[in-house]
Amino acid sequence: MNDENRQWHTNTIGKKVVDALQKNRFSAAYFPTAAEAAQEILKLITPTDTVGFGGSATVKEIGLLDELTKRGNTLFNHGQSGLTPEESLDIRRKELTADVFLTSTNALTLDGQLVNVDGSGNRVAAMIFGPKKVIVVVGINKVVSDTHEAYKRIQYEAAPINNKRLNRPNPCTTSGICMDCQGPSRICNVTTIIKKALPQTPTFIFVIGENLGF
Repeated sequence: MNDENRQWHTNTIGKKVVDALQKNRFSAAYFPTAAEAAQEILKLITPTDTVGFGGSATVKEIGLLDELTKRGNTLFNHGQSGLTPEESLDIRRKELTADVFLTSTNALTLDGQLVNVDGSGNRVAAMIFGPKKVIVVVGINKVVSDTHEAYKRIQYEAAPINNKRLNRPNPCTTSGICMDCQGPSRICNVTTIIKKALPQTPTFIFVIGENLGF
């Protein structure tokens, strides 16, 4: 398959899932490249906005954290180095009431549902209620056919890779597959499915025609 045909398919799927998101009352848009999406996302964030960060590899990859830091936005990032557990927890709480919450999603179904599995619950909580505005950035690699495939994507890809990234001593870092472990370092503790836009949480979803994040 040549690049032109592959790009056609990516664009077609991206636009299809955006249509579904819009029917579910989300503000949604498709961009072929991360650079194009990043420019539009920055327009939604004023220089005086406080910005919570949900620990997303996708958001880091497209350079949003660097740009917001350069602009002087106040960032609430519980994943920054050197924090004590108490400091990290305090920042997680601040993320819940930020002007803008930036995150990704573990999977996005073709009918416009966001499926996520979380360890502490702060990320999924902020996606549902608290911040004045939620921005979700999604690479085309996270688009799946339905919720069943979303769970499979999380089990076989998102969960083990994120465990490895976070250096958690869980079985999936050896097996490469989620094992439904029972230890205290488990990061798969709560599952959410956002089916429709929430009336008190304006949510903007940017689907990008590139493979991003886990």
